[in-house]
Amino acid sequence: MEPIIRFTSSLVVLPAENVDTDQIIPARFLKVTDKAGLGESLFADWRYGPDGTPDPEFVLNRPEARGAEVLVAGHNFGCGSSREHAPWALRGYGFRAVVSTYFADIFRNNALKNGLLPVRVDGEAHARLLRLAAEPGARVTVDLESQTLTLPDGTEARFPIEPFAKHCLLNGLDELGFLLAEEERIAEYESTHPARVRTVAPGAR
Repeated sequence: MEPIIRFTSSLVVLPAENVDTDQIIPARFLKVTDKAGLGESLFADWRYGPDGTPDPEFVLNRPEARGAEVLVAGHNFGCGSSREHAPWALRGYGFRAVVSTYFADIFRNNALKNGLLPVRVDGEAHARLLRLAAEPGARVTVDLESQTLTLPDGTEARFPIEPFAKHCLLNGLDELGFLLAEEERIAEYESTHPARVRTVAPGAR
């Protein structure tokens, strides 16, 4: 998993509210267990026409969206079902962070476990960002170490994150990777704390 420390990026703005996980990645794409290629199916029902051709009016199909690593979303992003494919698809497209005023809990947890940073800001900072994002060449800086989002005008907005999730993202670790990185310490603990076996007399409960 790629570490997230500090990066600067252009923006894609999708201000619709209550975007659920079925809109992020429609259910027909959930048959796969591999993350590869899911980025092509991100927002598929909005991104492509009935014949499969890209809709030139949809924001991801516009030239200015190319290379953007930050999605600015509306309130209550990622609601609906608990599908982990939603952050997979967002990461597969190339997004490293999503900015919103509120994220559904399950989506937020799935995002953090898959290297996607949910940046929750207050309504004032979000409204300012939406205004500034309309300017040509608008860019933001995401700094996970200081937990700040620097807007195109240089103002900063702080965002919360759980300490364990922050540690994992800074070091490019998922939960399994974290445990493997602690293997020596785990082995040392086990060697100094032998297992205690409780002996139960025959017939006893």
